[in-house]
Amino acid sequence: MVLKIAVVVVILLVAVLAYAATRPDRFRLERTTSIKASPDKVFALINDFHQWGVWSPWEKLDADLKRDFSGTAAGVGAVYAWEGNKTGVGRMEITESSPASLIKIKLDFFKPFEAHNTAEFSLRAQGDETIVTWAMYGPSSYVSKLMGIVFDIDKMVGKEFESGLAKMKSATEQ
Repeated sequence: MVLKIAVVVVILLVAVLAYAATRPDRFRLERTTSIKASPDKVFALINDFHQWGVWSPWEKLDADLKRDFSGTAAGVGAVYAWEGNKTGVGRMEITESSPASLIKIKLDFFKPFEAHNTAEFSLRAQGDETIVTWAMYGPSSYVSKLMGIVFDIDKMVGKEFESGLAKMKSATEQ
């Protein structure tokens, strides 16, 4: 009886591991909102890491968050590194900055899990509003694929994107 249970457990484990291997090698998640403000006003909040405290959902998560700003003041070459008990350790660098339309960020996480992704903010004027899309994409490691079976990463990170976009909207529509 014990042998049969062990065999079933091994078969299930192998099936889960094999299923994880078939998941996509890349991921992308994104959220979009409209903000009643000019693209220039929204762009200024994103293009300068010093302004992220106004809207980023992770800025208030950890009271002991250590921040380090380096590189240029804003735009291409601006760097923001962080270390916190709840936020882990990571670094962002703006790699592309097209005024009032696009910002790309090299996003490196070191702890608790290592990952190297791209964050992208696209802005598009539509009447008196700006349509803002916040996306993150990159490779999916095998561990990420395995975790994705149990956790809905899009839903978990997506709700943080939604929170950040709502704060951005509130800050710019004043």
